Amino acid sequence: MYFVPWILIRVWIMPLPDTVEEQMNQAMDYGFDGMIVYVDQKGEEPGFHSAGWKNREEKIPADPHSLFKIASIGKLYDAVAVTKLVKSKDLSLDQTLGEFFPELTDRIEHAENITVRMLVQHQSGIPNYTDVQDYWVSPPKTSEETLSLVLDRPSEFQPGEGYGYSNTNYLLLTNIMEKVLGYSKFQYIEEEILCPLGLEHTFASLADVNSDDLMSGYYEGVEEDIKMSDYGSMIATAEDVGVFLRALNDGTLFDEGEEEIYASLYEYGHTGLIPGYQSIAKYHEDIDAVVIQFVNTTDFDGYTWTVSEIVYNRILRIMRRK
Repeated sequence: MYFVPWILIRVWIMPLPDTVEEQMNQAMDYGFDGMIVYVDQKGEEPGFHSAGWKNREEKIPADPHSLFKIASIGKLYDAVAVTKLVKSKDLSLDQTLGEFFPELTDRIEHAENITVRMLVQHQSGIPNYTDVQDYWVSPPKTSEETLSLVLDRPSEFQPGEGYGYSNTNYLLLTNIMEKVLGYSKFQYIEEEILCPLGLEHTFASLADVNSDDLMSGYYEGVEEDIKMSDYGSMIATAEDVGVFLRALNDGTLFDEGEEEIYASLYEYGHTGLIPGYQSIAKYHEDIDAVVIQFVNTTDFDGYTWTVSEIVYNRILRIMRRK
């Protein structure tokens, strides 16, 4: 039999509050330290909501404009960058990993058959470096050290014949884009995505922000704030992510011919999870709304993630009930 913790059932069956704010305050009773929700619904002013703590030690309330580590939501920006490079013919989706890095053909199985498209779509079969034992305990300090964790490991499946979510794919895509560009991938993202959208609160890494502007991160069982632990993540406000996601979904982010490429390539919403930070960024067509949710509490067994998803879906139910 499958055991479902009673608290999860309780979260699910609780009477639905009338407002997003009430739902968020209720969520603080489920083990969250702090939470931010940004809502962009067509025809209404953007909504900025927060509950709990930005910093629980200093009793600083959560601020909906705080910076947050967005983790794998950053893959959406990477996929858009690949799309734009393909449209400008600086990159081809059919080029292979081996073409760009011949030195990896003896270190990554099937490198000569793994295409850019397969990397974007997690169909390469390359192992995920964050699955390596103790990765989160002692994360590598450079991309070279990170890649070394999976070199010489067997492929999980033949390229193009399966699906396996792997952060290694996007590390390699970054290396490919920077080889093509001759400068940093994030500079390209700034030029082609952030600046055209007027996004001034999206950053490449922890090194680029004032730590006082960053929401604290907490991991159950660890007393101290872990926001300065650098696992590698883009950092942004919920509003910046929401504006980006709206432009991605309504097509205004793309120049002529790019939207067709992206539609064949990747998804239009994403989640993110690293120690201390979990996030959901999705567009909901039925209510024409972008809803971004940030929670600054995580744990080992995934309980807080499950609760976060339930709370997110309850917020959507509140919005649909209006």
